[in-house]
Amino acid sequence: MVKVLISDKLSPLAKQIFENRGIEVDQIVGLSAEELIEIIPQYDGLAIRSATKVTKAVLDAATNLKVVGRAGIGVDNVDIPAATGSGVVVMNTPFGNSITTAEHAIAMMFSVARQIPLANESTQAGKWEKSRFMGVELTSKILGIIGCGNIGAIAAERALGLKMKVIAFDPYLSVERAEELGVEKVELDDLLHRADFITLHTPLTDATRGILSSSAFQKMKDGVRIINCARGGLIDEKALLAALNSGKVAGAALDVFAEEPARENALFGHENVVATPHLGASTSEAQVNVAVQVAEQMADYLLDGAVTNALNMPSVSAEESIRLSPYMALAKQLGSFAGQLTEHALQSIQIEYQGDVTELNTRPLTAIVVEGLLHPLMDCVNMVNALAVAKERDIDIVETRHDSEGDYNSFIKVTVTTEIQQRCVAGTLFADKRPRIVCIKDIAVEAELTPFMLYVSNEDIPGFIGALGTTLGNAGLNIATFSLGRAEEGGEAIALVAIDAPASATTVRAVETLPHVKQVKALTF
Repeated sequence: MVKVLISDKLSPLAKQIFENRGIEVDQIVGLSAEELIEIIPQYDGLAIRSATKVTKAVLDAATNLKVVGRAGIGVDNVDIPAATGSGVVVMNTPFGNSITTAEHAIAMMFSVARQIPLANESTQAGKWEKSRFMGVELTSKILGIIGCGNIGAIAAERALGLKMKVIAFDPYLSVERAEELGVEKVELDDLLHRADFITLHTPLTDATRGILSSSAFQKMKDGVRIINCARGGLIDEKALLAALNSGKVAGAALDVFAEEPARENALFGHENVVATPHLGASTSEAQVNVAVQVAEQMADYLLDGAVTNALNMPSVSAEESIRLSPYMALAKQLGSFAGQLTEHALQSIQIEYQGDVTELNTRPLTAIVVEGLLHPLMDCVNMVNALAVAKERDIDIVETRHDSEGDYNSFIKVTVTTEIQQRCVAGTLFADKRPRIVCIKDIAVEAELTPFMLYVSNEDIPGFIGALGTTLGNAGLNIATFSLGRAEEGGEAIALVAIDAPASATTVRAVETLPHVKQVKALTF
């Protein structure tokens, strides 16, 4: 029985979706780190928001965990490298609260432009300080957006509707996408120099941490206004306070802070600061959306293998999963075959796709090839962490695609380079969608892989096949199928023998002693 833990407050619809899909659910909110570590081994999935901290210690204890689903965008509370190392998929819901967060940024921009919170407080105190609150219009002002992804794009659309001029800094924003949005793509320094308002909509990474620093504030216009509904660590708060006190920054509207919950902050109490307690996603619609999305995504993965909005592996839709399934089996077999034959340190893995398979999402196939190849060396490798494990070991992975068909409608070739040699294995799917090996070391060999096989490389000499059959017969091994290939007459030959039981070490040694044998391997699939 698949089992999921919901450890933060989510809409009741999330629990209902899991249960409707036949997944057992426990919702236990407010667990301490120690309590979570104690109970996490029994769960296949963990659904969270921002309160639960998924640390390396939690992941080390989560021996059955397959997926962590974050209802929302930010995953600062999840140790993604540790999750990847443990083979755990980390998903988020980047679109469930996009509109809500973008709308909050626009609301905050209005608030800081017209000093609405302070004016409200003054008016309700009976002061009627009309001359004190001189605001600025948004119309015709330049809005600089740092991070023009999904939320930033929605904020841009709303700002354009207010007749603002929008410029955007985002290394991943293409010129074509910028034109489609109606924004001007600029470099960061250009944005800082030109913007009247700056709103942040970028993740918190090593590259973006402190992106609004003291030096950044110095490059801005006098009287600029800052809005941050993304992540607190994007702004150097001490530098912002100094810029506010000097008048360089006319106002700041902040929904997020470097430390949260922000019970105390040096910016609190400043009359030109508007502050809200991380309300960007706090609408009833957004809470339902992210809860429903994370439950559906996790259920799809746990039950069908579909991967959506994953942060540490390629995404695979439910529809793609069906089409990819036979190719995944082939990729796993090719990787496993090459891995079991590899005896020296890996340097590179080249994976070539040709024909119909190139129309599919090949990134998951590459991950599965690498998983199969590394698995004989380390049991902890799976599809999630295979590419990361290879990178840690300085193994280069090269993926190439050829649209034109060769001898087969679809063809996958895996070439492995070690410190002393290079070898390749290739396969295809026949009409029955069952995987076939069709080439080993550029020698044509057609074989269907079975649970127990014997691989033999030898010189092509008369009588060898009979001697091999006799040796296996003497060992009590029945031959199911016998696939042969050779480079040329008298050259290197390959035998791939399907047997009904695993070959013992004694049997392998007996085959190795046959004349002109180069390599013998007992294989399991």
